[in-house]
Order: sequence, then structure tokens, then C-alpha cells
Amino acid sequence: MAEKKSPTKSVLKVKNLGVVIDGEEILKNISFEIKPGEALAVIGPNGAGKSVLFRALLGLLPHDGKIEWQKGLKIGYVPQKFFLEKNIPFTVEEFFLLKSPTFWRKNKSFINHLNDELAAFGLNSEILEKPINELSGGQFQRIIIVWALLDHPDVLLFDEPTANIDIGFEENVYQLLHKMQTERQTAILLISHDIHIIYKYAQQVLCLNRQIICQGPTEETLTAEELKKIYGESAFHHH
Repeated sequence: MAEKKSPTKSVLKVKNLGVVIDGEEILKNISFEIKPGEALAVIGPNGAGKSVLFRALLGLLPHDGKIEWQKGLKIGYVPQKFFLEKNIPFTVEEFFLLKSPTFWRKNKSFINHLNDELAAFGLNSEILEKPINELSGGQFQRIIIVWALLDHPDVLLFDEPTANIDIGFEENVYQLLHKMQTERQTAILLISHDIHIIYKYAQQVLCLNRQIICQGPTEETLTAEELKKIYGESAFHHH
């Protein structure tokens, strides 16, 4: 007899997560989970602990509670700010070489794959010869996104990934992320202040202000009342 299919396992389960930094409680009793192919948006005012949450999930900060990643996952991460010493004598090609130093130059299929990923984000192969310190802020941010996506991760953690990208190209980035989410069943955890983007691309939302204010399906959860609780009277409107 064929085995019964079990329900889809969560790629990440978080239970009663707490983070204390220098004696100050930054996060308290955070619990949620995310399944393959889901997009979970984390929203909240400045100082709510959103970036701290991501750093705790990646094991970069000590914490209380449980963080359970599915075994064998590949995780991609784009931080809110990524500083690279501007005097580093790297080209973009050499920057990607760090990701796979042993076979990159000899592997044609990998180079083709890289060029395809660059093209998807509006960058041509010529950028590989450019020194890192000559890139604009928007170009550099796109390079960091391509870096995070190159290995086709199972989970993406994006902390305001389009912060330095031209407004005209921002929608393209989210469309590409949504395509990966549906075609590759990539799970996405996204921090964003853009409520329009959240309504459009995130199926679940976690409203945070050091503890959970609200959580659940985006359309049901992000009511005008909840937005006022999170952001005050200057709450964003549903576009």
C-alpha cells in the first residue's frame, strides 16, 4: 500500500524567541513558521527588532527559545546594509569568484548561469569586469541580491532588499522574487516598509514591535486598525 503523503513540512519553526542585547530586551515571545513557497513579510516601526530577528534566525545573535530550520536547507540573505571597503581592488567577477573559487573560471555552465541571473536583474556580463568601487549604490545592491540567489536557495531572508534600487526597477525585483517563490517553491522572509508590496506579494504577515502585535494572512491581518496600532495615525493606506 502506498504511504500517505504527510502535510508539507515547515522550512522554519520559531517558538518563544527572545533576544536581549546589553541588558535590553529587544525581542520577546516571537513564534511563527513558514512553509515552502510562502512569503512572510515582517513589518513594524523603526527599532521594532526586525533586523535583529533576522540576525537571530541566522545564528548571528544569542537568543532564548527555539529556532528550527529544516535540515539541509540552503539559505540566502540580503542585509539592509552591506558595507564593503571601497578600496578593495576587486572586480565584480572576483567578488563572485569568492563564492565558488575552485571551479568558477573553468565551468562554462556556471558562467552562463551567472550571466542569466545578472540579466534578470538588468545587469549585463560587462559588469563583471568593473571594479566594485565603481558601482553605483543601485548596481551594488543588485549584485548582492544576485549573490544571494545564485545557488537557488530554499529560503531567502531579504531585509529591505530594494532600499538602494531605483523605484522604476523595484517592482521588477519583487516580480522576480515572486517567480522564484512559485516556480522553485522558495520560501521568502521579507522586511519591508512598503505596504503596497506586502499586500501584493506576501501571503503571511508578522507585525512586530519587540513582540508580536498581529500575525496571519496578509489581507485579513493588515486592517486599517492594525496599521494604526503599528504605525500610529500616520499609518499607510491599502493601495
